[in-house]
Amino acid sequence: MDKSKRPFLKSNRSFRRRLPPIQSGDRIDYRNMSLISRFISEQGKILSRRVNRLTLKQQRLITIAIKQARILSLLPFLNNEKQFERTESTTRTAGIRARNK
Repeated sequence: MDKSKRPFLKSNRSFRRRLPPIQSGDRIDYRNMSLISRFISEQGKILSRRVNRLTLKQQRLITIAIKQARILSLLPFLNNEKQFERTESTTRTAGIRARNK
């Protein structure tokens, strides 16, 4: 059968509509840490709009709120676990250097 003459077939899969991550009652503010922390990765990076499923306006407000919270020391710029791993590896190499001397 030619592609143009095929009947339109609807798939049997049902799609579950995802709930929006920000409800209408939520205020996007630098003090609302429970809301802001949902949009930050484990490394402390701001997640993209595609991952967050936010509108452009919401993503801009979230980004501004995260940056304000970082400046006011409510959020770290980097995740502390990553800094801990880096200091642990430097102490390990320092011990190896001491043994070689």
